[in-house]
Amino acid sequence: MLTTDTQTLTLTGAKIILKTLKSLGVDTIFGYPGGIVLSVYDELFKQKDIKHILMRHEQSAVHAAEGYARVSGKCGVVLVTSGPGATNTVTGIANAYLDGYPLVVLTGQVSAELIGKDAFQEVNIIDMTKSCTKANYQVTDISDLKYTLERAFHTAMSGKQGPVVVDLAKNIFSQSAVYTPSMVFAQEVTCCAEEDIKKALAEICSAQRPVIVAGGGIVQSGAFKKVKEFAELLNIPVVNTMMGLGTYPQDSFNYLGMIGIFGQISANRTVRESDLIFSIGARFNDRVTCCFQNGELSRKFIQLDINPYEISRIIPAYLSLVGDAANVINKMIEELHTGNYLCNHNHKLWLQQAVGYKNNNKKNQKISDKLHSFEVIQKICEITTHMEPVVATEVGQHQLWTAQNFRFSKPRQFLTSGGAGTMGFGLPAAIGGCIADISKPVICISGDGSFQMNSQELAVCKDYNLPVKIFVLNNGYLGMVRQLQQNLCGARFSETAISNPDFLKLAEAYGIKGIRVESEDEIVPALKSVFEEKGPVLVDFIIEPMEVV
Repeated sequence: MLTTDTQTLTLTGAKIILKTLKSLGVDTIFGYPGGIVLSVYDELFKQKDIKHILMRHEQSAVHAAEGYARVSGKCGVVLVTSGPGATNTVTGIANAYLDGYPLVVLTGQVSAELIGKDAFQEVNIIDMTKSCTKANYQVTDISDLKYTLERAFHTAMSGKQGPVVVDLAKNIFSQSAVYTPSMVFAQEVTCCAEEDIKKALAEICSAQRPVIVAGGGIVQSGAFKKVKEFAELLNIPVVNTMMGLGTYPQDSFNYLGMIGIFGQISANRTVRESDLIFSIGARFNDRVTCCFQNGELSRKFIQLDINPYEISRIIPAYLSLVGDAANVINKMIEELHTGNYLCNHNHKLWLQQAVGYKNNNKKNQKISDKLHSFEVIQKICEITTHMEPVVATEVGQHQLWTAQNFRFSKPRQFLTSGGAGTMGFGLPAAIGGCIADISKPVICISGDGSFQMNSQELAVCKDYNLPVKIFVLNNGYLGMVRQLQQNLCGARFSETAISNPDFLKLAEAYGIKGIRVESEDEIVPALKSVFEEKGPVLVDFIIEPMEVV
């Protein structure tokens, strides 16, 4: 660790928090004030370096911070008060933990002398979040404050990224301490042994039918270009997990689609018929493994992951490579150029065979004359392709139609809740993505059920004039659950038909323009109108209610 700041000052804890956050490069905090954290908000008011985005619910604040982290590559920061303010963050924290994005969540806590005495708005947020954070810390002594904050950021950003909670006792905000020189934690660049790289490369080159499974870990590592270069050098087909969408350009010849229960036939068949799987930053959860029941995933499974605990956790690894994907793939490319590798010439034939599987992919089909979700999403994609928008989704049928029908060309373009499947994620995540880079068009694709989880965040879009375009696919059902009931419960639709407000009047109530679309010929004119508007817009698409993914 190196010291970088030689200035020493005596400051209150509230001031130390702001000064430390600034030194760590924080420019934005998402939060919601409360009595315990009043002095921190007072210090926020006095300064101009860090902006605060006032969300309407603490869960939304965490989702927004995650959206910010996903688009910017930086650590998202959240500030909330104690008690229900802290407990409201748990869903967002779990979401970031499962999908692996860095957050530091600052929660207020009662004064140190009251902890454990059931004081007003006291909760044990440390125990509550142990299972869904990389680490959590409680600060009751001001002398621990600055170091703990710096350690929290280092933990959130290093290795497999994820959320960290820092619980701050009220007494430290008013206490004073010397602001010591900043400690810079060295970021470790992990790369496995050269011998392991050579072994893996030899296996990949000698395989008859290798395939690359590109997962979400490629996003954080910045390995996007290196993976493409490696796959094209060896003529290997590439498939994505849902969290990996955008990590490989979908218009590439060797791209076969998304694997898993809602993936493309071409992608699943390529994996099923391969004789070697090279997994890069993919977790292989049950949404994927349920499609491969006959040992297809474990024939020759080479697993590259920055998290050693991920190795062989789901699928036994034939060879493992623990390290940062960008560094490891770069080493492989260097080795290919310098080593004596006789790559199997049938890779080209195998690739052509795999590409041919695309002809078997199922086509979307309409079941009525009503508007269908897939045609709406296809039109949105056509209209916005040249814009390379950030696309956030809520969770449900619309999420899967987006994954299947939108064409993503770059990482950090698709914001969706993969591991937790959190309804209410999309709109606040879109807000965070827009704050991270307001120059990019930001779209939120939502179902009517998910949208109502956090629709109050329309106020944030209006307050900050954020150009988030919200597309509600309105079918009057909790569509994904209704689809399951149709398949598994004899079409007994128990509690899945939902009532909705008039979404245009709701948008109007927040001062936002609303448009309703009910037929196919209205889609393009509506979309053109939407993207001519500089501020937020909501479009209510009336969708065929019995459509299935």
